[in-house]
Order: sequence, then structure tokens, then C-alpha cells
Amino acid sequence: MPESWVNSGVDLHLDLRGAGGKRAALITALRDAVRDGRLATGTRLPPYRSLAADLGLARNTVADAYAELVAEGWLTAVQGSGTRVAERAEPLKTARTPKKAPKTAGPRHNLRQGQPDATSFPRTEWLAAARRALNVAPHDAFGPGDPRGRPELREALARYLARARGVRTSPDRIVVCSGFAHALRLLFPAVLPGPLAVEAYGLAFHRSIFAAAKISTIPLALDEHGARVEDLSVPSVLLTPAHQFPTGGPLHHDRRAAVVGHVRATGGLLIEDDYDGEFRYDRKPVGAVQGLDPEHVVYAGSVSKSLSPALRLGWLVLPERLVDAVLAVKGEREAWAGALDQLTLAEFITAGAYDRHIRRMRQRYRRRRDLLVAALAEHAPHVVPTGIAAGLHAVLRLPPGTEKSALKAAAWQGLALDGLAAFRHPDSEMSTMDGLVVGYATPPEHAYPAAVDALCRALPPA
Repeated sequence: MPESWVNSGVDLHLDLRGAGGKRAALITALRDAVRDGRLATGTRLPPYRSLAADLGLARNTVADAYAELVAEGWLTAVQGSGTRVAERAEPLKTARTPKKAPKTAGPRHNLRQGQPDATSFPRTEWLAAARRALNVAPHDAFGPGDPRGRPELREALARYLARARGVRTSPDRIVVCSGFAHALRLLFPAVLPGPLAVEAYGLAFHRSIFAAAKISTIPLALDEHGARVEDLSVPSVLLTPAHQFPTGGPLHHDRRAAVVGHVRATGGLLIEDDYDGEFRYDRKPVGAVQGLDPEHVVYAGSVSKSLSPALRLGWLVLPERLVDAVLAVKGEREAWAGALDQLTLAEFITAGAYDRHIRRMRQRYRRRRDLLVAALAEHAPHVVPTGIAAGLHAVLRLPPGTEKSALKAAAWQGLALDGLAAFRHPDSEMSTMDGLVVGYATPPEHAYPAAVDALCRALPPA
């Protein structure tokens, strides 16, 4: 079969608008393509018949242009090998290579919260799940995405969340999203107009989402039993009841019942952020508040802490009356979470690999927390982690007025970590708490002991 431009292996845009006739314009266009590197040394050009048909030129015009460029040394023509860019025809260097900017020394140890150990991602198991999922994926999985999410994942999540977190739901009440921030944008302001009560300490970028949506937030004070829900003055509230972020305490069972009673009585909603609910080390994890009243609690979760934030997969478990409203905001097609990752996660959960990974990481992170506690007891016994033994971070409470100096000392030790002040709601009236938020899950395994040693050197003396 004769070779054509379509199967010649080369796609090249040629501008033939130059003066001097079609032959001269083609010669100029090919020279320019070699000069600027679009036609690299050794590249085989399409046969002149194919190029003539593609450009709408006479065959002799292309043949003459090739012959002229061979004579000038731009091209070579060898019987049986075709016409190629000559070895000595090099691209014109039109610009100097920019000098690389000098690298600035970054922190030696990363103890920022919110990240799992990236080296622990279960690559082998994930790849096996992806292969299995791809082999049995229906054809519609490769079409436009369903905004609800793949049914395989919603079914797997419904079973897993019921078993592991005590969530009461069905697949048709789950909407897949790309993470908790995306979940907030789906809910506010179109579905829930606000105002909204939030915990006095939390992530600033969540507050920025509310600000962009023009949702006013009212901070709730915290104590050893979690958020003071008895102070609620608006119908709806966002809480982290399993493990308050960042201070670390769980919401007391009496307050769980009280907040559910409040949203029922006022017609409001509790948005439950279960960001690290699987990671409890001193006892079995407490179930989700959603199980107390599925019609007044929106349950949100993701794999950002358990697997990796790179997957961009999360979920909303919704009261039945909110499903259509959330889908209307999301649109007619899935624009965020890829179907293949959804299918892989569904298979990963169904095959038991997710449970096995959670158990492995629970043991690893417990060892890291224990190492931190032991190091503090030895080198800084006046500093004690607060909150429960859970999650991927610990809060070290400091004497009043010492947080800034501790952060400065940490920087001198090459540590990246945050102080509690970064998480305080600007309108909160509760007393300021000084402390460090230590993400013990973030460093790779081999680097963690050195990071803890550097942290101990940075802490203020008793």
C-alpha cells in the first residue's frame, strides 16, 4: 500500500503564504521548519506525492522543492530510505538559554498538618485494582461522566461507610466530588444560603470559601468536650465531631445528641466533616453523627488523608431532599472526578485493599505519635500533646505568649510547621491558645526521627 501523509509518521504545519510562487513558498516553509527545530535531524519527510495531495500542489512542485533542499544540504535522499532532514542541518539558536535561578534552601523537615506520608501510597495494590476495574468496566464508563459519580463507587461507599463509620445511606444519596473543598462549593450558597456556625478553630481556606460565597460564619467556642453547641444561634453548623480540627478533641456524646436536636428543631443542617475518622489509636473509632439522623446531617469524606490528596476523590452523603439540588449545582456531566479513578477506588474498597491499607497506616501513624510523645517526655516534659490519640497531627500546647518565638526557633531548626494562631477564626471571642500543630504523618519514615529531634530543640524551656 503506498505511504500517505496520514501514515507517514510526520504531522507538520507549513505556511505557504510567502511570495515567489508555490515552489519557493514550500522551500522557505521547509527551511524554516528545520531552522526552528520543528523538523528535527533525521526526521523522515512524507513522500512528495502524499505531501502534494495534502497541500493541494502539483507533484512536480514538491519534487522540485525536495531536490532543491537536497542540493542545498538541508535534506538527504537515499534510495529505499526516503527523504530526511540532513544531519548537519541544525536549528538556529535564536535565544540564549536562560540561566537557572539559584535554589533557595527550603526546610529540612516538613511537619505541616494535613498530608499523609506520600511514600506510603499503596502503588502495587492500586495498580492491581486499576487493572481489574478496567477489565470489567462497562462501555458507558468511557463516555460523559454522571454527576452523581460512578454507580460502582457509590455502592462500594454505601457498604463501607455503613460498616466502618456507622453511616446510614443508600447509593442514590451519595454524590461523588473531588474533595471537601469541592463539597463546600456544591453546598454553598445555592443549596444552603447560610448563615453558618463553625468551630472557633479550623482551616482558613474553608473560611475563604464561605467568604467567596458571601456566607457569614459565626464561631463556636471550644472546650475539652468539643464545640459548645449549646451556644448555637443559627440553624446550621459545620463540625469535625470525630476529631476536632485542629485542637484534637472529640465532640462529647451529649453534645452530639444536642446538635442533632438543634438542627431538627430549627430545620437546619449539620455538615459533618469526617476528615480522618478512621484513624483512632486508643480505641475503636467513634461512629459518625450522621447515623443519628440521616435527614438532618450532611456527611462529607474523602481519601485525601487515608490515601492521597492527588486522587481528588471525595463524597457527600446527603438527606434525600438535597440530592437533586446538589446535582443541579454540579451540572449535567461529571467535570471533576475521573471515571477510571472512581472505578479503581470502588474495586480497591470492594476487594478489601482499602481496609488493609487503613490498618497498616493506623499502626504506622500510631508508632509515630508514640515516638513524638516519648521524645517530648524525655526532652520537653513540660510540653504535652492535647486531644485524643487520633488523626495525622498533634497539638502541642505552649505557655501563653510563646507561640511566635517557638515558630521562629523551629524555622532555625529547618522545620516547617504551623502555630495554632493560623487556624483561629478572626471573630472568635474565646481565649487565645498558644500551640504548635505538628503533622507527624507528613515526613517519610526514614526522616521522621530527625524531624522529632529538631522539634524538641525548638520548644521553649520550662
